[in-house]
Amino acid sequence: MSQIFDLTGKVALVTGTSRGLGQYMGRALARAGADLVITSRKIADLDPFKAEVEAIGRKAFPVELDVRNYDSIQNAVKAAVAHYGKIDILVNNAGLNVRKPAVDLTWDDWNLVLETNLRGEFFVAQAVARETMIPRKYGRIINIGSVTSVFGYAGLTPYCASRGGVKQMTMSLADDWGKHGITVNCLAPGWFKTSQNAALYENKEWLEYIIDRIPMRRPGAPQDLDGAVVFMASDASEYYTGQTMLVDGGISTGATRATVAAK
Repeated sequence: MSQIFDLTGKVALVTGTSRGLGQYMGRALARAGADLVITSRKIADLDPFKAEVEAIGRKAFPVELDVRNYDSIQNAVKAAVAHYGKIDILVNNAGLNVRKPAVDLTWDDWNLVLETNLRGEFFVAQAVARETMIPRKYGRIINIGSVTSVFGYAGLTPYCASRGGVKQMTMSLADDWGKHGITVNCLAPGWFKTSQNAALYENKEWLEYIIDRIPMRRPGAPQDLDGAVVFMASDASEYYTGQTMLVDGGISTGATRATVAAK
C-alpha cells in the first residue's frame, strides 16, 4: 500500500515556494521522494529552501516565476522541463490577498488578486499540461484554493472570488484533461498561520473567534497538509479528479456555528 504514495522518481513544480504554504507542501513532496522545481519572483529568495530540500536528500531546481506575466510562466516551465526532462506534479500555490472593506477596494486591488490567484493558476496549469503532461499522458495538477472557495468572509471579497473561481476552474480542467491521463484537483486549506497573515494571529480576539469556529479547536499546522498533498500527487489519486478537498479542521461543516446559534 505504501508504494502508491511513493513519489520517488517524480518531479514536482511548486509555485510560490519562498515562504508559507508553498514550502509546507514542497517539504511533504520531497519527503515522499519527489525532486522539486521551486519558484519565486526573486530567485535569490529560494536559496534557504533549496538548501533545506537538499538536506532532505532531494533535488531542488530554483526558477524565477511571476504568475502575472505570461512570458515568465512560459519561460519557467520550459526551463524546468529542460532541466529535469518532465514535470509529473504541479502544485499551483502562488497567491496573495488584499484585505479591505468591499467599499474601499480599488480597481487595481481587484485585478492584482484575480490576476495572481485565478488567471495565474490557469496559465501555469496550461503551460505545464501543454509542455509535458499531455504529451506524456500523465500528470497530477493540484490547484490551491481555500476555505473561501466555499465560504465568503467580510473584507476578503476579491480573495473569495478568486478562490471560488479556482474551485470551478479545477472541475473544468479535470473534465478537459482527464482523457490525457491528468488529474486536476483543488486543495483548500482552512486557517493556517503564514508570514502573509501572521499579523492576524497576534490579535487575541480574532484568534479566539476563529478557534471557536473550528471543531478541532486550533488553526492548521504545517504537517496538516502533508497527507492531502501527497495523496493528490501520487498514484493513490489515479481515479480522483475534479474534486475540492478542504483541510480546515472542520470549519466548513458549519457545526460550530450551528451550536453557537442554538445556544
